[in-house]
Amino acid sequence: MRVIARRLLFYIVTAILAVTVVFFIPRLMPGNPVEAVLSHLMGNVTPGTIRSLELQYGLNSKQGLWGQYMTFWVHLIHGNLGVSTSYYPSTVTSVIRGAIPWTIGLVGVATVISFVLGTVLGVLVAWRRGTWLDNLLPATTFFQAAPYFFVAFIALDIFATRLGWFPTGRAYNQLDFPGLNAAYVGDVLDHAILPAATIVLCSAAGWIVGMRNVMVTTMDEDYVLVAQAKGLAKRRVVWYAARNAILPSVSGFSLAIGFVVSGALLTEIVFSYPGLGWILLQAVGGRDYPLLQGIFLIITFAVLLANLAADSVYVLLDPRTRQEA
Repeated sequence: MRVIARRLLFYIVTAILAVTVVFFIPRLMPGNPVEAVLSHLMGNVTPGTIRSLELQYGLNSKQGLWGQYMTFWVHLIHGNLGVSTSYYPSTVTSVIRGAIPWTIGLVGVATVISFVLGTVLGVLVAWRRGTWLDNLLPATTFFQAAPYFFVAFIALDIFATRLGWFPTGRAYNQLDFPGLNAAYVGDVLDHAILPAATIVLCSAAGWIVGMRNVMVTTMDEDYVLVAQAKGLAKRRVVWYAARNAILPSVSGFSLAIGFVVSGALLTEIVFSYPGLGWILLQAVGGRDYPLLQGIFLIITFAVLLANLAADSVYVLLDPRTRQEA
């Protein structure tokens, strides 16, 4: 518990620093959120409208920088991330809430599948080294090095444009949400198969190579050789070796899960998938600083929580971390 308590304190300090940085960055960048909102408004704009927008975005207020910083913390605690300029008058919270399910449903599920698949195949390739399974390594090395968007472009061109097996983009065909019926769910799954397959293909390749290399080293350890010499069942020996070999992958998986909320940015752009990566691109293009702030905070907190969870799992898997110096 002492290890987790020290880690928790570290992550709390990191979160405070991250919120501070996110608060100051938009105030150091050029541009005016009120001007961005006015560019989207049609019709006559009165001075009262401009003044209300300035108050809404904290401009020309009597509060100093410290007062704005404390107000920012109060709003953050209450879940108020401000009003988006590119989606005005929608709040940042509502925009992010609408995009997160798509990102978690696509990138989150694909990341978990790729980790499980890559870890199991990595253990199998290492245990059966010298057999035909070694032929998988050149292909996995290629897909590990290939960026997501490159594989996504190839998959989109072949399977969507040329063969017409899958849709070319977006998450569904319907313009309005018809409700959770079989037709809608099937349409969503049909749109998600191709982008999810590209993520699984590239991610699983990295897990296979990493797990295979660590597993090969672990299998030469004395305790594995002794277990084999004693005549233990192969499944039991593989379990002992894999339990220790998977420890480095746990840290990598925690980072991958943490960055799930940011979406596979380029993959979402290629497929025009309405996740956080897509709205992040829209926010950058429209200089929507409140939305950028909200997305960066969500990504930061997700990464910190994922790392904290990984540290907790690490303590359970590795007894050495529970020993005091």
